[in-house]
Order: sequence, then structure tokens, then C-alpha cells
Amino acid sequence: MRQDQIRLQSFTYYDYGTPSYRYYRDNRNYDVNQYGADLLRRAVNAGYEEGFRAGQADREDNWQFDPENCDAFSDATYGYNGYYVDVSEYQYYFREGFRRGYDDGYNGQSQYGLYSNGSHNMLADVLSLILDLRRY
Repeated sequence: MRQDQIRLQSFTYYDYGTPSYRYYRDNRNYDVNQYGADLLRRAVNAGYEEGFRAGQADREDNWQFDPENCDAFSDATYGYNGYYVDVSEYQYYFREGFRRGYDDGYNGQSQYGLYSNGSHNMLADVLSLILDLRRY
């Protein structure tokens, strides 16, 4: 994690390609290309998977429900490669997935996602609600 932090601190963001998707967050429109859109989807899913594991572990250890007290939530850069979207956007969507994954893992349910092919992933309709990407 420390190596990731050093790499991200020295990284300069560049935009790669013509935007073809738009999403709206915090009273602002954001435009991203296909690669950026895919990365944001991966952020939500990576957050969900990490959150699920953290929630499940906290439940098994009889700890209180507290998704924001996890290192993965605080850092929120797991899976970020430094390309296509700003790190703050990635972190926002990672945390949105993490919260829901933690809830499912802690409560032993599949309200927001499901387990398939060896990993936990956000349900498509929930992903669409969180990340309202619109192609243009």
C-alpha cells in the first residue's frame, strides 16, 4: 500500500482519448472515454469485493458495523492504475461500492451484489444507480 501511495503522489493525470460517456455527481457533469468508464465500473466492483470481505471479517470477529473504519475504505485506491480518471473520482466510486459490499458481507446477504466465478460483484442495476453513465 505504501508503494501505491508513493506512486500516486508523483503521478500526473493525463486524459486519454475523446470522451464518449457522461455522468453527473455533486452538481457537476463529468466526461470520460470508454477506458475511464470501464475503470469507474471496476472501482465500484473492487470496492464492493473489498467491502464484502471486510464486512464478513468484522461480523465473524464480532466487531461493530463500521465500514469507514477500514484501511481499504480510507485509502480507496485498490485497483487504480493512474490512467483515464482522476484518483478522487476513483476513490469516490470505490467507496460507494465498499459501503454496499460491507453491508452485504456483514449481514450475510446479497442485496447489492452476488458471488460468481470466484469473486463478489455489484449487481448491474445497482451499479447503474451508483454510476449513471450515459453514452453520447
